[in-house]
Amino acid sequence: MTSTHLPTTTRILVVDDEPDLRTLYELTLLRAGYQVETAENVMDAQQQLAAHRFDVLITDMRLPDGLGLTLIQQLKAEKRKERCIVITAYGSAENAVESLKAGAFDYLTKPVDLKQFRSVVASAVRDTSTPAPAGSQPPDAAGRPGSPDTPILGGKQAIDRLVGNSSGLRLVKERVVKVARSMAPVLVNGESGTGKELVAQALHANSHRAEGPWVAVNCSAIPEALLEAEFFGSKKGSFTGSTQDRDGFFQAAAGGTLFLDEIGDLPLAMQSKLLRAIQERRVRPLGATQELAVDVRIVSATHKNLAEEVKAGRFRQDLYYRLNVIEIAIPPLRDRREDLPALCNALLDRIAHDSGMPTPVLPASVLSQLAQDPLHGNVRELENLLHRAVALCDEDELQIETSTPSPLAHEPAFAHSGGGTLDSEPNAIPSDLQGHLDNQEREILIQALQETGFNRTAAAARLGISLRQMRYRIARLNIDAPQGGENSDDPF
Repeated sequence: MTSTHLPTTTRILVVDDEPDLRTLYELTLLRAGYQVETAENVMDAQQQLAAHRFDVLITDMRLPDGLGLTLIQQLKAEKRKERCIVITAYGSAENAVESLKAGAFDYLTKPVDLKQFRSVVASAVRDTSTPAPAGSQPPDAAGRPGSPDTPILGGKQAIDRLVGNSSGLRLVKERVVKVARSMAPVLVNGESGTGKELVAQALHANSHRAEGPWVAVNCSAIPEALLEAEFFGSKKGSFTGSTQDRDGFFQAAAGGTLFLDEIGDLPLAMQSKLLRAIQERRVRPLGATQELAVDVRIVSATHKNLAEEVKAGRFRQDLYYRLNVIEIAIPPLRDRREDLPALCNALLDRIAHDSGMPTPVLPASVLSQLAQDPLHGNVRELENLLHRAVALCDEDELQIETSTPSPLAHEPAFAHSGGGTLDSEPNAIPSDLQGHLDNQEREILIQALQETGFNRTAAAARLGISLRQMRYRIARLNIDAPQGGENSDDPF
């Protein structure tokens, strides 16, 4: 055991049974100005933890007399403040997941990259000494597909954007605050329009990475042929039209959070590559010969039931378990209707502010009307209803047209070109079969769009097709549908 006494208050305990590695970690930390103590097994570490308080514990997973996981569980049981970093063997993804679930702050994989080692330790030290920033606005990957337009707010502000005080939403907020400061991957589940991206933003804003980049990626919006280059980057000349080196989403999110929205839409081949990048924290840009270490926190979201997707063979089981270390389920709006008054007020304030007009009054009768509406599109559909009401309002009070049965099933409501009308006789053989089928498909799509507040993601989910297929059909059938915010779960 060695001890050093440097002019700093940051104390770190390193536990590893290999003398060479223990010395390497110690020297690296000493050069960074930390006070360092070392131990070679679980018993030695427990003695030091009993005698001293530390800021960070760094431990190998496998030790001669037990597992480093024992130390993490002990600190958690004693409600100690030490942030724990676990070092696992190459490819031991299960150990990494287990340690994160047990309360570890982060993990590293052998052979340890010293630059990444220093970065993770610095993040752990910051997390023990400073609260989440109150109003930082980290940069995004400007101009990249999936990058957000809305700046990330401070921790409390981001939580406040989750409007409502229902029991279901309170649980979501509490879970966000509890898990935000860990590096454990989080899977956000919820129907389209419930606010999955808002929850992911709140996780980032309340984490020790709040000053780092926030990169949001809509996995369903990227052509399959470009997925690898977009995620991992590319080298000049790696494919036709590649005229310069280009960073991918993982590099753009270095030191911050990478949000993978609609993760369930990734094709299986890309799921395999993503799994390796997440497990090993290394990516190989397209056309490169060397891998790069990356330091990102992964938050993913989906409206699909990934467990069912795994059973159906459409989603890798190992990736599912890797992403679903911590799950946050957002209840649909129909299960938290007591939040409607607060949601309506917040949305109307936002709409009125953007329109440069006074906030209109929402009568109690309209609130009652909304409370009876199915609101299949959740908060996003509610926002679309209020947008239309404000636009059509002639007086101080609003009138809402909710999702009542419409003539769409019988008569197309949007302008379109081409094709004929359906024969009046249901059993008549059409003279133009393709036109007849196109008209039937057009009417079904239009009805789904209207019933989901013109939200293409929600409409696609209702019809059991992907967003990419939905876009293709809308374009092919020349449906003139209003935009409904297809690429974001941010209802505000």
